[in-house]
Amino acid sequence: MEHAFTNDLIHESSPYLLQHAHNPVDWKPWNSEVLELAQRQNKPLLISIGYAACHWCHVMEEECFEDPEVAQLMNAHFINIKIDREERPDVDQIYMDALQLLTGRGGWPLNVVAMPDGKPFWGATYLPKDQWMSALTQLAELYKSDPGKIQEYAQKLTQGVHAMQLLDSPQSSAQLTMGQLDALVEDWTQYFDTFLGGYKRAPKFMMPNNLDFLMHYGFAQQDQAILTYVDTTLTRMAYGGIFDALGGGFSRYSVDTKWHVPHFEKMLYDNGQLISLYARAYGRSKNTLYKETVEKSISFVETELKASTGGYYSSLDADSLNEKGELEEGAYYVWTEDQLRALLSEDFELFAQYYNINSYGLWEEGNYVLIRDKSDEEIASQFGISTEELHKVITRCKEVLIKARNQRPRPRLDDKILTSWNALYLQGLIDAGRYLEREDYLQQAVVLGEFIEEHLRREDGGLYRNFKNNKASIPAFLEDYAALIEAYLSLYEVSSEMRWLNRAQELCTYCLEHFSTEEQNLFYYTEASQQELIRRSIETSDNVISASNSMMFLNLKKLSKIRPQQGYAQRATQMQLRVQELLQQHAQGHANWLHGVLYDTQAFYEIAVVGPQAKESAQDLLAEYRPNSFLIWKSSENQSDLALFQNRWLDDTTLIYVCQEGSCQLPVEKPLDALNQMN
Repeated sequence: MEHAFTNDLIHESSPYLLQHAHNPVDWKPWNSEVLELAQRQNKPLLISIGYAACHWCHVMEEECFEDPEVAQLMNAHFINIKIDREERPDVDQIYMDALQLLTGRGGWPLNVVAMPDGKPFWGATYLPKDQWMSALTQLAELYKSDPGKIQEYAQKLTQGVHAMQLLDSPQSSAQLTMGQLDALVEDWTQYFDTFLGGYKRAPKFMMPNNLDFLMHYGFAQQDQAILTYVDTTLTRMAYGGIFDALGGGFSRYSVDTKWHVPHFEKMLYDNGQLISLYARAYGRSKNTLYKETVEKSISFVETELKASTGGYYSSLDADSLNEKGELEEGAYYVWTEDQLRALLSEDFELFAQYYNINSYGLWEEGNYVLIRDKSDEEIASQFGISTEELHKVITRCKEVLIKARNQRPRPRLDDKILTSWNALYLQGLIDAGRYLEREDYLQQAVVLGEFIEEHLRREDGGLYRNFKNNKASIPAFLEDYAALIEAYLSLYEVSSEMRWLNRAQELCTYCLEHFSTEEQNLFYYTEASQQELIRRSIETSDNVISASNSMMFLNLKKLSKIRPQQGYAQRATQMQLRVQELLQQHAQGHANWLHGVLYDTQAFYEIAVVGPQAKESAQDLLAEYRPNSFLIWKSSENQSDLALFQNRWLDDTTLIYVCQEGSCQLPVEKPLDALNQMN
């Protein structure tokens, strides 16, 4: 196909950047050469950041960046840089902070104008063509007529961007008590939507780390109200349109209060974390809805996001072609009543009750998003049939609809492979295998771990961030290391293979050497060799993905339990004290950190299973939800050198040791007896 325009993005591998490779805008990728070019030409940088599944990014491209008139203005006055935020979250963090200082809000597309050295002085999200051209014209004129004024403003804004991540010195060396944590959770509960789940607001984001902590807290404290809230939220999310009833998998977030109409993009990182969450909830409750949600979500990822080379792609777009051949959000997923009646015939009435083909399930323009609000038992009773018969009908309907949906144009795929997102899915597979007792999921987890080691490991022992077309190019960020260390520790728990524990330790050592802050006892987001940014960020607040520092904190806590001589516990304590005031100011924004309070104030158990039947006993224990524990096992005498195993091998007996800080209770042979020791 002939293109009128081609720019430097044609050499990139990111689908988002390639989408802009034939814009008339002279886009360039982010690198040191481009920054040098801007300084030689004394042109401001126009930095535009988005991602492949971003709806408004597509809209702005169509209205502005594909327009030759807009491109002429941009090319004449700016060095134009396009960035995939998923490839370069380090750059995105900095300019998102700048935008929030400038406007009080954020979002994508994120558009910033900066000095040639990268210091920002203006920013906006989506703007239509006339507003975009007007703003750029004024900025270009001001840059020429009063560069000193802009330089001064950029300097002040950059100082503000730096100040956003400075933490005060700890005021106390005492860690949070259980009483303080109880008070934080009590304050947190005022935001709970106890009827529909989530928080009392719209849009509703799923926030797996919030729910994971609250489940841990409710379990540890035997707080039934908290556990009921968690279960309500998990049930409503699984019932909601945010979960794809036909193909499985969760969308990004819900635009309403009842989890009905999603922003239809599907991300690997959401699904990886939610698989973990639902698997752990199943381990706690044995609720079959949670098990089904895990299985359907894994089926979605394996069907839609698995790469032929191994590893998993990043996302499916929210938009797809509608019947008119136009890109439309949700077109692949929604149904009209006429379509459903024609496809389902005599099964329609039951299906319509089950998935609310009524005013409750109506979205817009006659389209329905499938949503449940009743249990199987309620619907079966309403129709005077058994739940088994209900399942047969619903399964039959789904098969018909999936076949019909497969004829529609599919959402676009972002086929880059990212280390941290694959690590989050790796953790999901491990938790699913562990709590659902599915050996096949654990085997898939090992295959994914081996893919990461083969393709995303650098020669110096570090990691790459990205992989596509058999090539990895971007050095990894702290998020990549932290998520992978966590997954490898979990992979060691379920497999007892020392290679995963050893690799987790190697990566932890790499982070301590290359990412540590000198004065804050935390970790930078970028390693020391990555120097082309105006700030080395320090990420402490948990968002939809937990903060890289909170993940590292918990990794150090767990490693300290099985390698206590390495100094991990001391570093974890320093980190915890550093952020303690933030936890007290905003608990739900630091939920992942709060596990550490439960680790410290409740009994934390190291469980060692030793003997020829260790695997079977370990599997029984691993299937039970015990968040304040780490389990190690060996089924042959020379399998591991860990201290907890020393002098405990017997050829004909398998024993379970329940320990705290290396001090163990009397060994028992039955998993149930070990669970009772922990109770």
